[in-house]
Amino acid sequence: MPWVMDLSGRQAWASEAIAALRAAKIQLQPADAPGTADTAGIILAGTHSQDLDSALGMAEYGRCRVLVFGPPDGRLKPWPVLEAGAAECLAWHGRVEQVAAWLQRIEDVESVIDSAPVRDTLAGQSPALRTALRDLVVAAKFGNAPILIQGETGTGKELAARVAHAVSSQRGNLVVVDCTTIVSTLMGSELFGHERGAFTGAVSVRTGACSAADQGSLFLDEVGELPLELQPELLRVVQEGTYKRVGGDRWLHSKFRLICATNRDLAREVSAGGFRTDLYHRIAASVVTMPPLRDRLEDILGLFARFCREATGARTDPDVDPAVQDVLLRRSYPGNLRDLRQLAFRIAARHVGPGAITPGDLPREDRPRAGHPTGHPFDGGPAADQDRNTYDGGPAGAADPLATAVAWAVDAGLGLREIKERAAEAAVAVAVERSGGNVHSAATMLGLTDRAVQQRQARRTDTGGQGG
Repeated sequence: MPWVMDLSGRQAWASEAIAALRAAKIQLQPADAPGTADTAGIILAGTHSQDLDSALGMAEYGRCRVLVFGPPDGRLKPWPVLEAGAAECLAWHGRVEQVAAWLQRIEDVESVIDSAPVRDTLAGQSPALRTALRDLVVAAKFGNAPILIQGETGTGKELAARVAHAVSSQRGNLVVVDCTTIVSTLMGSELFGHERGAFTGAVSVRTGACSAADQGSLFLDEVGELPLELQPELLRVVQEGTYKRVGGDRWLHSKFRLICATNRDLAREVSAGGFRTDLYHRIAASVVTMPPLRDRLEDILGLFARFCREATGARTDPDVDPAVQDVLLRRSYPGNLRDLRQLAFRIAARHVGPGAITPGDLPREDRPRAGHPTGHPFDGGPAADQDRNTYDGGPAGAADPLATAVAWAVDAGLGLREIKERAAEAAVAVAVERSGGNVHSAATMLGLTDRAVQQRQARRTDTGGQGG
């Protein structure tokens, strides 16, 4: 049952709101703190306060979506509240039907995320993954526009495309085209098909991916590799549902949901002239960013166990020695899920017997070394360049620089809101520096809009470089 918290100091409008919701048969459980077993809750707040931020933080940790209502006069501004973790922030105007619809949508989305087709394809419960899955489910199940899935290599973009097709209303098949594996001169034939005799070797008619995807979904993996000369033809079939086979003069029809994936910065490709602006805006109607594994630390041990089961055919998760768990949590994964899966397969091949996976099961090249980042000492990937700790044999949290910084902030008397604010300012500063001052690249790195990064930069300048 959804819960409700009154942080308004029992103002009259808040009491009226609770009464109106109950009169509309919306079942709400009064709460002093966000429930951890519920998918949705409502907070009534007169102002943006430390108590509101704390409640939103607890709800986010518990995977609970929160609707915040402020006074009818609109004094509670929505943007800081949304940034603090609320799913929605509105002034109370008595629209109980809107609340009922919102609560139903939350229940629908969360039930899809927890369903077998999603859970078995994209496993994990980390907040970063849940956020991406919410965006994916809303776009795929409740919309019909094209979806662009972006993210680093190995983050599960094709898996996300399969989930999008599975939860959508498309009746046909999911057709996958990997744009990196097809010779550019044959890409037109792969997508649109060809007529007999269209080119040397075309001994028979080929229907192509667009035809095969009719009434279903067409997934273009690494769409940034699509040749410029074919992009207008793809735009036509997406917009109008018509195309011609290579060597043909007859217009054919196909209706499908287009899903694209890329690990490139397509907006930058557009600026550089490597990707058509009109096609980009068409395929990016809904954008979903798959998080890297370094943002999904809560999922690593579960994913490792899952990959070990896949490698051995076992039905149960293996026990893992705490020292091995520590290495798994500290290691960098430049290849993300693919990297972790390969590591699990290497370890599973070395493991003998029914006992726990132990330190000796790690291949020598995967063991931590003093003085090296506790990620793979030879990977040289982007994750290895981050300020992760050198291995000291202690528990994962003992030398975590982020935990150390948070502990310092708590000891200094900073509240949760100020800690979050300073951390956000620092993250933006680091991302801008690492992207060479390119605001768009920094925004992509952090999963923000360009405007959000610019606002943070301006705020930092206005406060003399101090967050808060």
